[in-house]
Amino acid sequence: MKTKRLNPGARENIIGYSLIAPAVILILLIGIVPIFNTFSYSLQNYVLSKPKDRGFVGLENYVYLLTQDKYFLISLWNTLRFAFFSVILQLVVGFIGAMLMHKATKGVTLVRAAVLIPWAIPGVIVAQMWSFMFNDQLGVLNQILMNLGIIQENITWLADSFWAFVAVVLTDTWKQFPFVALMLLAGLQTIPHELYESAEVDGAGKIRQFVSITLPNIKPILLVVLLFRTMGALRIFDIVYSMTGGGPANSTTTLLLQAYNYFFKDLNYGKGSAMSTIIFIIIMIMSVIYIKVFRSDED
Repeated sequence: MKTKRLNPGARENIIGYSLIAPAVILILLIGIVPIFNTFSYSLQNYVLSKPKDRGFVGLENYVYLLTQDKYFLISLWNTLRFAFFSVILQLVVGFIGAMLMHKATKGVTLVRAAVLIPWAIPGVIVAQMWSFMFNDQLGVLNQILMNLGIIQENITWLADSFWAFVAVVLTDTWKQFPFVALMLLAGLQTIPHELYESAEVDGAGKIRQFVSITLPNIKPILLVVLLFRTMGALRIFDIVYSMTGGGPANSTTTLLLQAYNYFFKDLNYGKGSAMSTIIFIIIMIMSVIYIKVFRSDED
């Protein structure tokens, strides 16, 4: 009876909140609550094999990672440079793919479906495929380079620190560029063709058209792409774990791989949670930077 006495606007609000309440509760349970639990574990001496020693230690785990863990700075550097190079490559390759699909007139649907295949394949399978191609004895990549005369002897891709890093970046780029290409394609298709025709009449070249028309119009989608791909690159695990295991000589060890080692090899949930919290903080900082930069450009 009380609900009937409410004005129509209030009733609509109640119905609306009731409809979104299950989704909000689900997000809290599977998203927010684990984050708080992870942060609380990071403030504890929580080693699974020593349950009696569990207790609150404050920021001790963070201090240990920043000052005593010899692998932390290495994994941080590897993660940041991996994110930088992989995201840049994915943007370049993805934009080229988006432009080709945008300009194509025949078989566009088939091409889009084919482009999605790498993105749909699980990361572990992608890693195994590329590991075989990078094999120093049987890999097709060495064979192609030898036939072209570019190299005179096989490269031990996954046994060399530099080439192992390159291999991981290329593998992740191949897997993730379809997402970038399709997102940018959606942005390109929203740009009126008349803008380019007017620019050509005014004498603007292709580069000028790209800077003045294409980039401003796809900027919102570009922000989404950068956010998602940077977050994904900073959380890289499956490809690194399956291809190199962090080697050789920790040249491909990432923050998430190091967190995995703390969790499942050392059973140290305190330090593993501290490492996970640091990853979360880095991702949040990068997201804020992206949003501020793009908003300032729009202003």
